[in-house]
Amino acid sequence: MQKRLYAVGGVLLVGVGLLTLYLVLLMQNAGFLETAVHQSQTVLTAGYAQGTIYDRSLHPLTNSRIRHYAAAVPTPAAVSAILPHVQEITPLHMGLRTGKPFLCEIDTDAIDCPGVQVLSVPGDAPGHLPGQHLLGYTLENVGVTGLQNDFDALLRRTPAPVQITYTVDARGHALNGIPGVVSDAQSPNGSIVTTLDADIQRLCEAQPLDKGAIVVMDVQTGDILAMASFPAYDPDRLGEALSDENAPLINRCLCPYNVGSIFKLVTSAAAYEQHRTHFVTECTGKTEISGQVFRCHDWRGHGVVDLTQAMIDSCNAYFVELSTRLDPVEMRTTAQNFGFGTQIVLSKSILSQSGTLPSAEDLQLPAEMANFCFGQGKLTATPLQVTQMTCGIANDGKMPIARLVLGETDGSTLPVSPAPRFARPIDRREAAFLQALMIAAVNQNPHSKAVPETVFAAAKTSTAQTGRFDASGTELCHGWITGYFPIDKPRYAVTVLAEDGGYGNDAAAPVFAALADGIMQLRPD
Repeated sequence: MQKRLYAVGGVLLVGVGLLTLYLVLLMQNAGFLETAVHQSQTVLTAGYAQGTIYDRSLHPLTNSRIRHYAAAVPTPAAVSAILPHVQEITPLHMGLRTGKPFLCEIDTDAIDCPGVQVLSVPGDAPGHLPGQHLLGYTLENVGVTGLQNDFDALLRRTPAPVQITYTVDARGHALNGIPGVVSDAQSPNGSIVTTLDADIQRLCEAQPLDKGAIVVMDVQTGDILAMASFPAYDPDRLGEALSDENAPLINRCLCPYNVGSIFKLVTSAAAYEQHRTHFVTECTGKTEISGQVFRCHDWRGHGVVDLTQAMIDSCNAYFVELSTRLDPVEMRTTAQNFGFGTQIVLSKSILSQSGTLPSAEDLQLPAEMANFCFGQGKLTATPLQVTQMTCGIANDGKMPIARLVLGETDGSTLPVSPAPRFARPIDRREAAFLQALMIAAVNQNPHSKAVPETVFAAAKTSTAQTGRFDASGTELCHGWITGYFPIDKPRYAVTVLAEDGGYGNDAAAPVFAALADGIMQLRPD
């Protein structure tokens, strides 16, 4: 029996020795060593560093806020130091309950406590950003819409997590005396510069529009300085935006609408080209074309009017009568030359729709031609198209093509941008003629609400019929205005659309005047 016990003990000793040798060999293997290390680490991620979208002066439109996070082991001293600065208490409670390292957002980057490390992540302020419809939004560090989507590969080309790594035991508790290791928070990603002016963008977004659009462009370059769509939306509350009947996710600056009387500028250009600018007629409040009655907005009529007075009074009857003196094909060509019926591409996904331009066959019908000449009928256009047209008039017939992105940047230098592109819908003399009409429409109209206090401006309003009616049977109309300023040296073209807002002189003109004064105060030089 004793011999048998010695034999069993010997076998056990040999087995233990072999097992020990096997474990030693395993521990010497690099792959198993790496696995063991990873199994003893806890990684906490505060966020991701990504590229920035800037305005034209390198003011950040995104990444405009630095968010701070405290990383710590839940000791009494650490909790006492962090607690007064906590933005969200849940992660701290979780750390206290589990005893594991935690990460929570705080309102400072300065906490003087051993064992507490602060991580800083560039990010966006909560709520709506300036130019939100253009910037778009991200979900889980991926661009979903707007410039965030179009330049996703540049803005987030390299994952750049801002994180801290703790060495922990089998229960996930940090090992004493071993501080967390913070990753390099510098973003290797690219950034872009837009044409936007952040101050002008905010000014536009502060205007009292329920639904509609505002576009501000540089007359000489076509740079979009501001593009505001109403209502706005909060990217942190997308569910509410999706269910809102006013469709705040739509960028109304790029959507086509019934145009109305601002199109009379195009009709006047066609009249100039066809030598019909001396036409005079009497407005009695209505006129008839091919059996169809067209009524002026003033049922009393405007009396005898020429082209200038018709523009001041926005006399529909005059332009209906003028339509019978114009060649439909040439009239349509003039509109095409101004960009009507043509899509404007600002980036891969930010596209101004082409709108609707009646066909040449449509315009052979006298009633359709009459509607066209005062901006009604099948014609639709976007606020961006209208603003681009206004730039062409203000810039002496040299119409810049709208642009939004200037190029890439390292965050400290402006990019070398390609030269602006231009079309030439009209010559200098024709542009001067249209400028004079726009100047008269504002400054010779005693009822105009588009007159700024600090600068002389030129503009034209619209009240565009939609063919839709409210519950009381009143037709819904879009209020428009498009114009430029200063008149002696044009710099800014502005278009305001008050969707379903009623009369242009009531709903859009006061906004134009306020913007002209506000922009000149921001940019007096």
